[in-house]
Amino acid sequence: MLKILDCTLRDGGYYNNWFFTKDLINEYLKVMSIIKVDYVEIGFRFVDKIKTKGPSAYTDETFLKSLEIPKSLKLGVMINASDFTNKKNILDVAQNTFKPKRNSLISLVRIACHFNEVESIIPLIMWLKKVGYKVGVNIMQIPELSTKEIRSVVKKVKTSKADILYFADSLGSLDPIKTKKIIKDIRLNWKSPIGIHTHDNMGKALDNSITAINNGVTWIDCTVTGMGRGPGNAKTEYLILELKKNLKSENLVQLLNLIKNYFEPLKIKYKWGSNPFYYFAGLNSIHPSFVQEMLGDESFEPGDVQKNLNYLKSV
Repeated sequence: MLKILDCTLRDGGYYNNWFFTKDLINEYLKVMSIIKVDYVEIGFRFVDKIKTKGPSAYTDETFLKSLEIPKSLKLGVMINASDFTNKKNILDVAQNTFKPKRNSLISLVRIACHFNEVESIIPLIMWLKKVGYKVGVNIMQIPELSTKEIRSVVKKVKTSKADILYFADSLGSLDPIKTKKIIKDIRLNWKSPIGIHTHDNMGKALDNSITAINNGVTWIDCTVTGMGRGPGNAKTEYLILELKKNLKSENLVQLLNLIKNYFEPLKIKYKWGSNPFYYFAGLNSIHPSFVQEMLGDESFEPGDVQKNLNYLKSV
């Protein structure tokens, strides 16, 4: 069965350091329930806390209890594998970071990891499952892996008995043809649910998501107005229109009001969304964070940005 996961507060936090107002979060949660999103990734759960990051960077249980969470909505968080693998005892860190599921408002934990980190997080995956969580493994930059590497990493994830294997278009380089091939490579050794997280560098996030659905992927990420690192992601409002043809007009209006009142002002301020620089980065497998940082620095003129991108392309 198809699952829609909205990760606006997690991925969008790269623009505002995860400082979202309670009013925005509560209205957002209400609207996500109304339009029948299945899961909301409420934020990260970073291990090391620093004051420059807001509550949606940590999403501790005290913060979650202060929110108005609709009963129909399931919550997830994302963790970075590196936050755990660089510590002395990975399970000690896990126990300090997560309560057992029965004492938590979180249902799903997704682990973002690179190809070479998968083996080291298998004990973490197994522990999270043991204490009651649904676990997704997000393999980052998977379009840049060879077929042999994809098949190898899938076999490793399979030994952990994770619930969902996600592949992330981290560099925004996917197109429908590559999407189909990656799904085929994953399916050789993985019969459980597959998920996809697309980036919109080249304006293909929605097309790649729909292609994935048509090829058996059942977990689809999206964000309101595409808010997310770099150019952003598949837009929730577009994905909902594609997949929920029977969406009531009054429910669509609620979503549009959420965008108008909360997310359009943020987009004007932070300027996420595709542009020629992100397109160039996607074509040449350059991480969008480089573009985001340069565009956020007023000392960079367009010529400086392109000069740096040309250099990154050549190295």
